Amino acid sequence: MSSGKGNASQESLDGSQPPPAVPRDDTAPSAYSRNLPHLQRRQATLFVTFATRRRWVLPDAIRAAVLKHCLHDNGEKLQMHAVVIMPDHVHLLFSPLANAVGEPFTLATIMSGIKGSSAHTVNRALARRGNVWEEESFDRLLRSDESIRQKSEYICANPVRAALVPTEDEWPWLWREWVEGRPEGER
Repeated sequence: MSSGKGNASQESLDGSQPPPAVPRDDTAPSAYSRNLPHLQRRQATLFVTFATRRRWVLPDAIRAAVLKHCLHDNGEKLQMHAVVIMPDHVHLLFSPLANAVGEPFTLATIMSGIKGSSAHTVNRALARRGNVWEEESFDRLLRSDESIRQKSEYICANPVRAALVPTEDEWPWLWREWVEGRPEGER
């Protein structure tokens, strides 16, 4: 599985390089299984978090590419409210849109598109193969008493709470529908 660019079995101790792909042994028992419930309701807003495999840190240029993938289907399959690409995980807040027959796009379809296409880009950019993201994502429906704007502001403040930047406006891997989502002339 080596890309020819060094020893594929040797990980960077500082986490700057992704871990090598690990062959899957489907016969071995696992403490982690893909049995988390994933709920979806018509006209509901979803808060989703997914992490990099073994929590390795995404390089800066890769974070920008992941942000583009998260926004790719905005306005087509989903209405994105906020996205934050953190060093080793991603937060999304979105509302699924309806397909041609009026059914909302499923969480599985939306997340498969984001995680699959971004993993392909990450692997190509880093000249590697294998898993980029943990298989499971964590999601929950916003309650009827929760404000989309308040939840968006909360997740967008993550880089500040993590002491990565003094203000969220200084974090380049963040997107808010009321700021970056507005047309250029309205900002």
